[in-house]
Amino acid sequence: MASQRKTSPRAGRASSKVLRNPSSNRNDKIAAGSALSQRAPVSKKPSRSTRTK
Repeated sequence: MASQRKTSPRAGRASSKVLRNPSSNRNDKIAAGSALSQRAPVSKKPSRSTRTK
């Protein structure tokens, strides 16, 4: 069965910084990408124009 564990927001921000850093090595980027792939999906709020009154 699949694991239900998700990456924390703090770890997600750190992983994003690693991926954006051009001097990060390949192994760091692989680990950061793995962590971000386990992030919970971000829920989007409907915009004001699409909400019903």
